[in-house]
Amino acid sequence: MLVVRPAGPKDFDALMEMAHLSGRGFTSLPTDVATLTERLNISEHSFTNQRAPLECWYTLMLEDDETGKIAGVAGVKAGVGLKRPHFSFRVMTMAQSSPTLGLRFDHQVLVLVNECSGWSEVGSLFLKPERRAGGAGRLLAQSRYLLIGAEPQRFADTVLAELRGWFDEDGTCPFWETVGQRFFRQPFDEADLMSASTDGQFILDLAPRHPIYVALLPEAVRDTIGKVHRDGEPARAMLEAEGFRFSGLIDIFDAGPTVSCRRDDILTVREAKVLAAKVVDAVDGPAALISTADLSRFRAVRTSVAATEDTVRIDAATARALKVETGERLRVKL
Repeated sequence: MLVVRPAGPKDFDALMEMAHLSGRGFTSLPTDVATLTERLNISEHSFTNQRAPLECWYTLMLEDDETGKIAGVAGVKAGVGLKRPHFSFRVMTMAQSSPTLGLRFDHQVLVLVNECSGWSEVGSLFLKPERRAGGAGRLLAQSRYLLIGAEPQRFADTVLAELRGWFDEDGTCPFWETVGQRFFRQPFDEADLMSASTDGQFILDLAPRHPIYVALLPEAVRDTIGKVHRDGEPARAMLEAEGFRFSGLIDIFDAGPTVSCRRDDILTVREAKVLAAKVVDAVDGPAALISTADLSRFRAVRTSVAATEDTVRIDAATARALKVETGERLRVKL
């Protein structure tokens, strides 16, 4: 059975493997020892309530509980932009007119902003290629919302997700080569790593301070603004099914879109019910997403259940995967 569980320092090798597999532009999984080590330490301290709520960053591992092999990773940041800016480009329309000539033009421009300060973020969703079928991605993605719903007061009213932007087949990022590289004067991979592993001051120092007129960019670059990477389409579909929508913000490096949703309007957060567990020998019922209701002991699976108004029947294998007993509270999304 696949189970989603908290990540900690012992997961370093698995996380580094997935960082290598994720490829270019996956900013939250840099192949950097210090950054990944720090992330796993933060995750452990977050789940054990050793950090201030909005400074928590919960990292989740998708594990086969029979083999112990890691199949994927995901994460939830309780608050972004608090100790370091969270920069984006806002896609805006600026109107210009000339009464003398009787002309009006609407120009699309990109403006550097730091609008998301204090929002929560779901991200880092990555599965190994051999696991990208059979519902593993959906389990991993939705587990983040069950985690948020377990203690919603620890998260912001608005939740965002950043999707990886467009890269050509040869690994070139058209937006970076035409826009970002002009200001940061370094290869994409170097800037991407600095973004993930430093305080972001270099962005404040070097990023454009004035609007960028989209019409001045080559058409091939304009077409990538807000465009999702080919490997990110399933993630976007799952986010949209939960209620996330394009926010008008894009990443300053690869122009990938930022989507957002009010925390309490996320489908899984809104519809999950808290029920008492009843462990039985066998269950004949529909598959459901189910997790512990305690954030510090968070675990999630997708399995067959039989739910009533107050209780949910689960089999012994599910109880072992969740590490729960009869009578304990569970969050269930049918």
